[in-house]
Amino acid sequence: MTSDAIVIGAGLAGLVAAHELAARGRTVTVIDQEGRQNLGGQAFWSLGGLFMVDTPEQRRMGIRDSIELARDDWMGSAGFDRVEDEWPRRWASAYLEFAAGEMRGWLSGLGLTWFPVVGWAERGGGMAGGHGNSVPRFHLTWGTGPGVLAPFVKSVLAHEDAGRITFAFRHRVDRLEVSDGRVRAVSGSVLADTDVARGAASPREVTGDFRMEADAVIVASGGIGANFDLVRKNWPVDRLGPPPATMISGVPEHVDGRMIGIAEDAGASIINRDRMWHYTEGIRNWDPIWPHHGIRILPGPSSMWFDAEGQRLPVPCLPGFDTMSTLREICTRGHDHSWFVLTQKIIEKEFALSGSEQNPDFTSGKWIEVLKSRRGKGAPPPVEAFKEKGADFVVADDLESLVQGMNAIGTGRIDLQHLRDQILARDRQLTNPFAKDLQVVALRGARNYRGDKLIRTAKPHQILDPGNGPLIAVKLHILTRKTLGGIETDLDGRVLSVDGTPIEGLFAAGEAAGFGGGGYHGYNALEGTFLGGCLFSGRMAGRAAG
Repeated sequence: MTSDAIVIGAGLAGLVAAHELAARGRTVTVIDQEGRQNLGGQAFWSLGGLFMVDTPEQRRMGIRDSIELARDDWMGSAGFDRVEDEWPRRWASAYLEFAAGEMRGWLSGLGLTWFPVVGWAERGGGMAGGHGNSVPRFHLTWGTGPGVLAPFVKSVLAHEDAGRITFAFRHRVDRLEVSDGRVRAVSGSVLADTDVARGAASPREVTGDFRMEADAVIVASGGIGANFDLVRKNWPVDRLGPPPATMISGVPEHVDGRMIGIAEDAGASIINRDRMWHYTEGIRNWDPIWPHHGIRILPGPSSMWFDAEGQRLPVPCLPGFDTMSTLREICTRGHDHSWFVLTQKIIEKEFALSGSEQNPDFTSGKWIEVLKSRRGKGAPPPVEAFKEKGADFVVADDLESLVQGMNAIGTGRIDLQHLRDQILARDRQLTNPFAKDLQVVALRGARNYRGDKLIRTAKPHQILDPGNGPLIAVKLHILTRKTLGGIETDLDGRVLSVDGTPIEGLFAAGEAAGFGGGGYHGYNALEGTFLGGCLFSGRMAGRAAG
């Protein structure tokens, strides 16, 4: 089998690359180890948020953004400090130019639209030159992840009908054939057909083998998020403490990282293996699709955060502020979980769940569905379903009963009086306009943003006031998600060998390339930069390979 180009991976980055190649008249074979039902990969399950800079949506919300401010935020968050960060740094600068320039117009021209309230994610650690978004930049796509995928799925299927794109589903690449500094072919195993549901674990029975030749090969196979063994192998103990004893997975089982190792065997340079992005607000899915299936809570700023033994976490470990600092705090204490303590009033206003599946209103793209879900009585229906059925939720009318429930599913070492004292100390900070508790200060600051006050931040209130109840505790697990390092590439997406020279004809995009260059996030991500990185790197590689 031969074609002008081969794209390994039918996720978002791979589809964008194939779209660009076919638009240039190239014949393309898209290879994926999963079936057609998984077209779009893990982007299908995403919330669909995109990091963009100085947009009409921001300006309408009174947000003053600029590429200079975004660059300060990105570079302060990335903390680039290695020799091998040269290409990641260049990719970061190029993405910022894209996010502040043609990104929105390009996507709008393809039919994408965005929810008018811009989200304020990953607010940072408290210093202007450090980690975090100074302003809201999280643009939620109408239709969530499927909405982001839609124009590229439509495009590649049209090219398939026209004979320019061929799909090779259930084909697993086992080898990249490279000789004399050029990629020649890919080869691997044909897996048995399967009709398992999208996202479910599929069988690995081998029924044959294959070999395909092409002038260009683009690796867009994703990261290591579902491969707990690789996550633990690459875990930076010196920086984050020991890996948690148990984890849950935010991505389907096929996100296994195999192709990164296969690219390395072919001579590719792999950098920044220790940089990963795992969430600290994971809850077990009461209706799982893949093994160890977890969902991330997207919290507002009001929930109190405690470690596994009931000790309040320090600043900047506040809900929605600094993921890596919180992960480090939990792991260095030797725990694999933590706790939110909140009220019914907080969960109704502030809790959202990440992903297309848990946001059917936004996924529908219909205002009437959003209004029914978000303005009705109680929390949005998916959140109420987790509160009722989820194994990680404890609901009680008084603190004593709440602590009993927490101890029954946790360490068993939470002291009632100590927890009460910490909550009362926080509640007393609300009795006048002044406060020294930085979470209370941050909560009041969040409500200065019109978007947060309208839909994301509860009116400040005392947690132990029975009128705000019932009380709720949520057991939070470490949720694996993104690979921030990967295959090193230049700005055209060309894969670099260990001596820094390009491997001719070999490209990489998306999470396999650390979303660009082998790690354009550095040590921290600003959210909306995962899908954004797939779009940008897939476009760059597809255009360069074409």
